[in-house]
Amino acid sequence: QLQLVESGGGLVQPGGSLRLSCTASGFTLRYYAIGWFRQAPGNEREGVSCIRSNGGSTDYADSVKGRFTISRDSAKNTVYLQMNSLKPEDTAVYYCAATYTACTGGACCLRTRPDVYEYWGRGTQVTVSS
Repeated sequence: QLQLVESGGGLVQPGGSLRLSCTASGFTLRYYAIGWFRQAPGNEREGVSCIRSNGGSTDYADSVKGRFTISRDSAKNTVYLQMNSLKPEDTAVYYCAATYTACTGGACCLRTRPDVYEYWGRGTQVTVSS
């Protein structure tokens, strides 16, 4: 069974850090473009960051540039989202997603196109509050 599982969410004070993990079972993540998305209550799903399948180019939403970093560990079949200098407005459920067909051969990682991602995790809650 092909599955993505997010972990690492929690409650953190403003200015703090969290590292989210997205681990795959049943398929090899390094062949897939991976996106991190988030959704706060009453808001649409927002593309936070993505990374191409070749591990090269990345993309970030303006709201997180300079604070968040996406990376891969192919040996662990895991993609990470390191989140620093967290703000209350970062509070949301964070999802990771994977696409093979939309970005074959490392061609892209479509942060703003959640509709093209074939596989999704169930999400992990991140709450930034004092």
